[in-house]
Amino acid sequence: MNKKIALFCAGGFSTSLLVNKMKEAAAAKGKEYDIAAYAVTQIEEIGSEASVLLIGPQVRYVVDKLKKEHPAWKITDIPMRMYGTMDGKGAIELAEKLIGEEETWKEQN
Repeated sequence: MNKKIALFCAGGFSTSLLVNKMKEAAAAKGKEYDIAAYAVTQIEEIGSEASVLLIGPQVRYVVDKLKKEHPAWKITDIPMRMYGTMDGKGAIELAEKLIGEEETWKEQN
């Protein structure tokens, strides 16, 4: 089963651009993830299904609250520079670090 990486922003639109960059970066490394963008209002319904939740800078205020309410969820905010430059490779590496797969990827490449 593929790992699910869920990105959240105010409306789910701006992160959709980053989703495409992340898919390209993952494919370039031979990885396949289920990556999708959602509105921040969908966190509660999507969060339990995702392997990792990446929160856009414009809604990072929810990160601490979510970590307290859902300690088992793997959650982090996307750094402003990574988000602003639509750094798909960096975002994949960020997600993999949380998932715990980054070492495997580095060993293979």
